[in-house]
Amino acid sequence: MDGLTLDEEDVLTATAPARTPMEREILAPVELCLPNGRLNPLAVGWSRHPWHDTDRLGRGVYGWGRNKRWEYWAITTPTHIVGLTVSALDYAALHQVWVLDRATRREVDAVAIAPLGMSVTLPGTLHRGPVRARTRSLSIDVDDHVSGTRIRAATPRVRLDVLVDRPAGHEALGVVVPWTSRLFQYTVKDVARPASGTLWVDGEEFPLAARECWAVLDHGRGRWPYSMHWNWGAASGRVGEHVIGLQLGGKWTVGTGSTENALVVDGRIHKISEELDWRYDRSDWHVPWRIRGERVEVDFTPFFTREARTQLAIVASETHQCFGHYTGWVADDTGRQVRVDGLLGWAEDVRNRW
Repeated sequence: MDGLTLDEEDVLTATAPARTPMEREILAPVELCLPNGRLNPLAVGWSRHPWHDTDRLGRGVYGWGRNKRWEYWAITTPTHIVGLTVSALDYAALHQVWVLDRATRREVDAVAIAPLGMSVTLPGTLHRGPVRARTRSLSIDVDDHVSGTRIRAATPRVRLDVLVDRPAGHEALGVVVPWTSRLFQYTVKDVARPASGTLWVDGEEFPLAARECWAVLDHGRGRWPYSMHWNWGAASGRVGEHVIGLQLGGKWTVGTGSTENALVVDGRIHKISEELDWRYDRSDWHVPWRIRGERVEVDFTPFFTREARTQLAIVASETHQCFGHYTGWVADDTGRQVRVDGLLGWAEDVRNRW
């Protein structure tokens, strides 16, 4: 197993204090990994489009056990919130179909864990093939098309068939986070994509209208340290005449020179290259969260918290994913303060040993 911890001679100031990085925008195709499996220095930066080729990650035995690949989709609607996970962690595959009824606060949850990668199909690089999860208790299919993405899922209690539009000119935030030359993550956070289709829960049908429903993609390909703690916040919706997407991260990028913070206005990314200050009460997750920076001043008020804990030998995780609404402002690239009042989304605190 490669790199259970960050080697001192290989670490990229992972414990350094927060600072404002000078991030480089990637403007052309680039390989994430060198032929020897280590990080390609030319891949470090951020992008508006998925320029990174990640096919080499997970091939062969290099770094086995540290490689993590996943697709997570979240869909917010006036009546429900849906979360779908397809993941391969080298030694196991974990899949989930989770649905929250916003009116009753009732959850329907189906989780499947399978050894190695026998239950999962994931493309090496984003948009280069289908995503599949197949177990006795659930199935998930994600297929990309020129104009968008079709997502289908089925469990004993839930069925989903959704089309996620990709409007012309829409941009998705890609970021490479380099802890070391051996341990690194490529993430794509694609927020504020209109979704339409149908959700069925216990046989009851819920139509999803495109102007009211939004999808967010978290695409991950990387080789991780054994222990990690992160924050992630995202939201999508309309504020006035504009479609606004919010993408915020914290803790896991500190000291790497990269951040995953951005404002998306009508499909255009406004990159925020500063570490943000996250304040929240771990004894009461429904106390409003405060997220601050030079270009960010937002509050997040939860109405529901999804809690999940896993303890399997050396693998453990603790997740608190709060759903609620954002208020406040984020400055765009011109310095204009863009209001995010009323945006529906989430903010989470996750601690993993994996």
